[in-house]
Amino acid sequence: MAGPLLAGFAVSAAQTTAPAPVHTIFSQVYPPELVQSGSALFRQDCSFCHGRDAGGGESGPDLTRSKVVTTDVGGDRIGAVVRNGRPDKGMPRFAYSDQQIASLMAFLHTQQGDALAKKGGRKGVDVSDLQTGNVEAGRQYFDGAGGCATCHSPSGDLAEIASRYQGLELEKQMLYPKHAKAKVTVTLVSGQTITGTLAYLDEFTVGLIDATAVYRSWRTGDVHYKVDAPVNAHVELFAKYTDADIHNLMAYLQTLR
Repeated sequence: MAGPLLAGFAVSAAQTTAPAPVHTIFSQVYPPELVQSGSALFRQDCSFCHGRDAGGGESGPDLTRSKVVTTDVGGDRIGAVVRNGRPDKGMPRFAYSDQQIASLMAFLHTQQGDALAKKGGRKGVDVSDLQTGNVEAGRQYFDGAGGCATCHSPSGDLAEIASRYQGLELEKQMLYPKHAKAKVTVTLVSGQTITGTLAYLDEFTVGLIDATAVYRSWRTGDVHYKVDAPVNAHVELFAKYTDADIHNLMAYLQTLR
């Protein structure tokens, strides 16, 4: 049965004497023109984050694996997310009409159906794929050989990290924390030192944001400076990790909710 936003389109398709090819998912029929309209709308407003084919982009998740899309009926879930947005995740609201929601739904359902039909049955990495390690071994590695506890705390900076990041995103944060901010200490000719968050660095200039949130910069030839980038410590671990270390550490981190 067609959903409420699609009912009119389904009827018109049924009345066509020589129907054009249609897209289906879960036995739902979508006229090609509706899918094409949704594709154009998606690429205009959504592809920047979610990719042109809805398979994921720089900042948006893969919608062909989205539970919202999978459980959507007649645009009820997709429409709610699109119209309300997800401000906590950086997604704005879109004032789409019912017809626009219907076309977007048809496109997303079609993309999901096509993705699932591809050889292999699925793509990407499921959260369950990253839950094969031993939690206690991961805890011991965190506190001991891994040296993680010297910089991080399960009740401090890592509190509820598994609620903020899931699956592959959590593993990326563990291996290469792109959001970790580098610190820099600048020593002036007078001997005075200024420490802050590194804001700019090239061969000519070093700049920082100091404790009062003020940007300050100097010519590199006039000062001494030392950069402390937390990510470097993680990079140095690459050569030391075993597969078991990574699996176990991931299992432990996933308990920090």
